Amino acid sequence: MDLRGKVALVTGAGRRVGRAIALALADRGASIAVHYRSSRAEAEELVEEIAHRGPRAQACYADLESVTQIDAMVAAVIEKFGAIDVLVNSASVFYRKPLDQITERDWDANLNTNLKAPFFLSRAAGLAMRGRGAGKIVNIGDWAGIRPYNNYLPYTVSKTGILGLTRALAKALAPEVQVNCVALGPVLAPPDYGPDEIARLVGGTLTRKMGSPEDVARAVLFFCEGTDFATGATLVLDGGRLLK
Repeated sequence: MDLRGKVALVTGAGRRVGRAIALALADRGASIAVHYRSSRAEAEELVEEIAHRGPRAQACYADLESVTQIDAMVAAVIEKFGAIDVLVNSASVFYRKPLDQITERDWDANLNTNLKAPFFLSRAAGLAMRGRGAGKIVNIGDWAGIRPYNNYLPYTVSKTGILGLTRALAKALAPEVQVNCVALGPVLAPPDYGPDEIARLVGGTLTRKMGSPEDVARAVLFFCEGTDFATGATLVLDGGRLLK
């Protein structure tokens, strides 16, 4: 897909990995719908930065635990920009909690944001894409969906579900829409990690380094513009962590 003149909706785009993805798509000429929930200031700053680079951009609020708000946001983006050609499901809840302390709210927060929301976003945007004859959906997963993390049980379950959701959506939206996943390893350390924990992450890779948000953005670009043949695929971007 040639991204020039296309429209991309990136969830969780105000910060970290989502921000890098949004900028990379904008640099290819795509207009960007910058989704945020709590990072309004960062989202508006990103909109200004994208506008200075040339493409159109707009900040879009939605609580991704609400299907009503998801549907309203997708409809608003289509009304504003005329279409959605690319959807990147980047927003995610991620925090550590031992098994005996997990509450129903923890479970719901992880599964709603990390799995239910990508489904309803993909359904709303994907059906519109299919009606236009083409589209790309990229889910941001985690290698924890293949080898579970300890003390992140609801998160791990949600990311395991993303792998299956990617394959199922690829079948449901074929042939017009390609749906793929980038499963992240140690790209950015969690905010609560100290130097020793970060060193342990780095030591667990074959590359002996952390990945970057820009690494993820390049992988997303590959699925969006590098090929129209891949669908239902998961690219594990983990520095070889799964092989250790």
